[in-house]
Amino acid sequence: MVKIVPIVCVLLLGFLGLCQEIEEGIPWSMENRLTWHDFKGKVPPAAVSAATTASGISYSYTANLIHHEVHLDFEVNAHFYPNESWYKPEQCNDLTLSHEQLHFDIAELFARQMRNKLESTSFSDNVKAEIRKIYRETLEELQKYQEFYDWETDFSRNRGRQLEWNEKVAKALNREDEH
Repeated sequence: MVKIVPIVCVLLLGFLGLCQEIEEGIPWSMENRLTWHDFKGKVPPAAVSAATTASGISYSYTANLIHHEVHLDFEVNAHFYPNESWYKPEQCNDLTLSHEQLHFDIAELFARQMRNKLESTSFSDNVKAEIRKIYRETLEELQKYQEFYDWETDFSRNRGRQLEWNEKVAKALNREDEH
């Protein structure tokens, strides 16, 4: 199961805006894979799932208007939030952990998708609203994809489908790294 934590950090039109994240997140990295030690949250009393990964996408940007054209510098990152993520040790195994890791990997895929959209968009002087729209759309697509992933793998209980998704997402991440 996944919990998407939307965090928005905005730097706007040359003015420095400050933001504060709810908690320090672990940035996504191909080298640093999740372990059960990263899941520091408390299991909710009525929790049905074996584990929950809290991950999200954050962004920041500066936009400058030069000769009636918006120039955008931005950063978009996927993060894992340890204090919001939890697991039930008696119900979890390595396959469950790979399922939870994939939720985080999928967040990275959508962070990359948002980066691509920001790179390919010509912004107007309404850049703030335009970026927020791209962000909202990205989060909506991410949520639907995460739900589809859980449904297809039956929350990792369908081992065959889980292994197919592991391969599918790994290929997508590697394909994106080549660009």
